[in-house]
Amino acid sequence: MKGFEREDRLFSLCGLNCGLCPMQIGGYCPGCGGGEGNQSCAIARCSLERDRVEYCFQCGDYPCSRYEGVDEYDSFITHRNRKKDMLKAQEAGSAAYGREQAEKAEILRYLLEHYNDGRKKNFYCVAVNLLELEDIRNVMRQIAEQKKMRKESGKATEKLSEKERAAFAAELFRAAAAERGIELKLKKKPAKKK
Repeated sequence: MKGFEREDRLFSLCGLNCGLCPMQIGGYCPGCGGGEGNQSCAIARCSLERDRVEYCFQCGDYPCSRYEGVDEYDSFITHRNRKKDMLKAQEAGSAAYGREQAEKAEILRYLLEHYNDGRKKNFYCVAVNLLELEDIRNVMRQIAEQKKMRKESGKATEKLSEKERAAFAAELFRAAAAERGIELKLKKKPAKKK
Protein backbone atom coordinates (compact mmCIF):
# COMPACT_ATOMS: atom_id res chain seq x y z
CA MET A 1 0.00 0.00 0.00
CA LYS A 2 1.46 3.33 -1.05
CA GLY A 3 2.82 5.37 1.83
CA PHE A 4 2.52 2.57 4.38
CA GLU A 5 5.90 1.60 5.76
CA ARG A 6 7.01 0.09 9.05
CA GLU A 7 10.31 -0.88 10.63
CA ASP A 8 9.09 -4.11 12.28
CA ARG A 9 8.74 -6.71 9.54
CA LEU A 10 8.47 -9.70 11.93
CA PHE A 11 5.25 -8.61 13.65
CA SER A 12 2.50 -6.92 11.67
CA LEU A 13 0.32 -3.97 12.53
CA CYS A 14 -2.65 -6.31 13.08
CA GLY A 15 -0.81 -8.99 15.06
CA LEU A 16 0.34 -11.52 12.46
CA ASN A 17 3.82 -12.95 12.92
CA CYS A 18 5.06 -12.05 9.43
CA GLY A 19 8.54 -13.42 10.10
CA LEU A 20 7.01 -16.88 10.48
CA CYS A 21 4.89 -16.72 7.34
CA PRO A 22 5.54 -19.00 4.36
CA MET A 23 4.80 -16.11 1.98
CA GLN A 24 7.53 -13.93 3.49
CA ILE A 25 9.96 -16.84 3.84
CA GLY A 26 9.36 -17.67 0.16
CA GLY A 27 10.05 -14.07 -0.86
CA TYR A 28 6.49 -13.40 -2.04
CA CYS A 29 5.71 -10.74 0.57
CA PRO A 30 8.01 -8.15 2.16
CA GLY A 31 6.03 -8.20 5.41
CA CYS A 32 3.67 -5.62 6.83
CA GLY A 33 4.75 -2.16 5.71
CA GLY A 34 7.54 -3.54 3.54
CA GLY A 35 6.82 -1.25 0.61
CA GLU A 36 6.72 -2.77 -2.87
CA GLY A 37 4.51 -5.81 -3.16
CA ASN A 38 2.30 -4.97 -0.18
CA GLN A 39 -1.33 -5.76 -0.73
CA SER A 40 -4.00 -3.17 -0.18
CA CYS A 41 -5.00 -3.48 3.46
CA ALA A 42 -7.90 -1.83 5.27
CA ILE A 43 -6.03 -1.99 8.58
CA ALA A 44 -2.95 -0.31 7.05
CA ARG A 45 -5.23 2.40 5.64
CA CYS A 46 -6.72 2.81 9.11
CA SER A 47 -3.22 3.22 10.58
CA LEU A 48 -2.39 5.93 8.05
CA GLU A 49 -5.56 7.76 9.09
CA ARG A 50 -4.73 7.41 12.81
CA ASP A 51 -1.30 8.93 13.25
CA ARG A 52 0.45 5.89 11.74
CA VAL A 53 0.30 3.68 14.82
CA GLU A 54 2.93 0.92 14.59
CA TYR A 55 0.61 -1.71 16.14
CA CYS A 56 -3.17 -1.72 16.43
CA PHE A 57 -2.98 -2.09 20.21
CA GLN A 58 -1.54 1.45 20.32
CA CYS A 59 -4.79 2.84 18.91
CA GLY A 60 -7.33 4.19 21.37
CA ASP A 61 -10.10 2.29 19.57
CA TYR A 62 -8.42 -1.13 19.85
CA PRO A 63 -9.97 -3.68 19.78
CA CYS A 64 -12.37 -2.33 17.18
CA SER A 65 -14.95 -4.15 15.06
CA ARG A 66 -12.19 -5.33 12.69
CA TYR A 67 -11.09 -7.75 15.41
CA GLU A 68 -14.42 -9.51 15.85
CA GLY A 69 -13.80 -13.16 14.95
CA VAL A 70 -10.27 -12.34 13.78
CA ASP A 71 -8.75 -15.52 15.20
CA GLU A 72 -11.37 -17.97 13.86
CA TYR A 73 -9.78 -18.81 10.51
CA ASP A 74 -6.34 -18.75 8.94
CA SER A 75 -5.02 -17.67 5.56
CA PHE A 76 -1.56 -18.76 4.42
CA ILE A 77 -0.44 -17.83 7.95
CA THR A 78 -2.23 -18.73 11.15
CA HIS A 79 -4.43 -16.02 12.62
CA ARG A 80 -5.24 -17.86 15.85
CA ASN A 81 -2.90 -16.00 18.20
CA ARG A 82 -3.25 -12.44 16.93
CA LYS A 83 -4.99 -10.98 19.97
CA LYS A 84 -2.86 -13.01 22.37
CA ASP A 85 0.36 -12.02 20.61
CA MET A 86 -0.60 -8.33 20.55
CA LEU A 87 -1.30 -8.50 24.27
CA LYS A 88 2.09 -10.14 24.79
CA ALA A 89 3.80 -7.41 22.71
CA GLN A 90 1.89 -4.71 24.57
CA GLU A 91 2.77 -6.09 28.02
CA ALA A 92 6.39 -7.11 27.33
CA GLY A 93 7.10 -4.25 24.96
CA SER A 94 7.58 -4.48 21.22
CA ALA A 95 11.39 -4.81 21.54
CA ALA A 96 11.13 -7.85 23.86
CA TYR A 97 8.43 -9.42 21.71
CA GLY A 98 10.60 -8.72 18.66
CA ARG A 99 13.49 -10.63 20.21
CA GLU A 100 11.18 -13.61 20.83
CA GLN A 101 9.99 -13.49 17.22
CA ALA A 102 13.56 -13.21 15.93
CA GLU A 103 14.49 -16.35 17.89
CA LYS A 104 11.43 -18.18 16.57
CA ALA A 105 12.31 -17.09 13.01
CA GLU A 106 15.87 -18.39 13.43
CA ILE A 107 14.57 -21.75 14.67
CA LEU A 108 12.14 -21.88 11.77
CA ARG A 109 14.95 -21.24 9.26
CA TYR A 110 16.97 -24.06 10.86
CA LEU A 111 14.03 -26.47 10.68
CA LEU A 112 13.36 -25.62 7.06
CA GLU A 113 17.01 -26.11 6.17
CA HIS A 114 17.63 -29.35 8.09
CA TYR A 115 14.25 -31.03 8.83
CA ASN A 116 12.09 -30.29 5.81
CA ASP A 117 11.34 -33.08 3.37
CA GLY A 118 9.79 -30.60 0.96
CA ARG A 119 6.37 -30.99 2.56
CA LYS A 120 6.78 -29.45 6.02
CA LYS A 121 7.13 -25.71 5.35
CA ASN A 122 3.57 -24.77 6.33
CA PHE A 123 3.59 -27.28 9.18
CA TYR A 124 6.71 -25.73 10.75
CA CYS A 125 5.39 -22.20 10.17
CA VAL A 126 2.18 -23.08 12.03
CA ALA A 127 4.01 -24.96 14.81
CA VAL A 128 6.51 -22.19 15.50
CA ASN A 129 3.71 -19.61 15.34
CA LEU A 130 1.30 -21.35 17.71
CA LEU A 131 3.63 -22.91 20.27
CA GLU A 132 5.24 -20.93 23.05
CA LEU A 133 8.95 -20.29 22.68
CA GLU A 134 9.78 -22.57 25.64
CA ASP A 135 7.87 -25.45 24.00
CA ILE A 136 9.81 -24.88 20.78
CA ARG A 137 13.10 -24.78 22.66
CA ASN A 138 12.20 -28.09 24.32
CA VAL A 139 11.52 -29.70 20.95
CA MET A 140 14.83 -28.37 19.62
CA ARG A 141 16.62 -29.82 22.69
CA GLN A 142 15.03 -33.22 21.97
CA ILE A 143 16.17 -33.00 18.35
CA ALA A 144 19.72 -32.16 19.49
CA GLU A 145 19.67 -35.02 22.04
CA GLN A 146 18.59 -37.50 19.37
CA LYS A 147 21.40 -36.30 17.12
CA LYS A 148 23.91 -36.62 19.98
CA MET A 149 22.68 -40.12 20.89
CA ARG A 150 23.07 -41.27 17.28
CA LYS A 151 26.60 -39.92 17.26
CA GLU A 152 27.53 -41.57 20.59
CA SER A 153 26.07 -44.92 19.52
CA GLY A 154 28.15 -44.89 16.37
CA LYS A 155 25.12 -44.41 14.14
CA ALA A 156 26.17 -40.93 13.05
CA THR A 157 27.52 -42.34 9.81
CA GLU A 158 24.13 -43.93 9.13
CA LYS A 159 22.45 -40.67 8.26
CA LEU A 160 18.71 -40.44 8.62
CA SER A 161 17.00 -39.66 5.36
CA GLU A 162 15.44 -36.26 4.85
CA LYS A 163 12.02 -37.85 5.22
CA GLU A 164 13.00 -39.62 8.49
CA ARG A 165 14.42 -36.40 9.98
CA ALA A 166 11.30 -34.47 9.01
CA ALA A 167 8.98 -37.15 10.44
CA PHE A 168 10.93 -37.24 13.70
CA ALA A 169 10.84 -33.46 14.19
CA ALA A 170 7.19 -33.22 13.15
CA GLU A 171 6.21 -35.89 15.68
CA LEU A 172 7.96 -33.96 18.47
CA PHE A 173 6.08 -30.79 17.50
CA ARG A 174 2.77 -32.67 17.34
CA ALA A 175 3.36 -34.08 20.83
CA ALA A 176 4.20 -30.63 22.23
CA ALA A 177 1.10 -29.18 20.58
CA ALA A 178 -1.12 -32.00 21.85
CA GLU A 179 -0.03 -31.20 25.42
CA ARG A 180 -1.38 -27.68 24.87
CA GLY A 181 -4.50 -28.78 22.98
CA ILE A 182 -3.26 -27.16 19.76
CA GLU A 183 -3.90 -28.59 16.31
CA LEU A 184 -1.00 -27.89 13.95
CA LYS A 185 -2.82 -27.22 10.71
CA LEU A 186 -4.32 -24.15 9.15
CA LYS A 187 -8.02 -23.58 9.88
CA LYS A 188 -9.48 -22.63 6.52
CA LYS A 189 -12.72 -20.74 6.25
CA PRO A 190 -15.45 -23.02 4.87
CA ALA A 191 -16.37 -22.35 1.27
CA LYS A 192 -19.66 -20.55 0.77
CA LYS A 193 -22.44 -22.74 -0.51
CA LYS A 194 -23.94 -21.74 -3.84
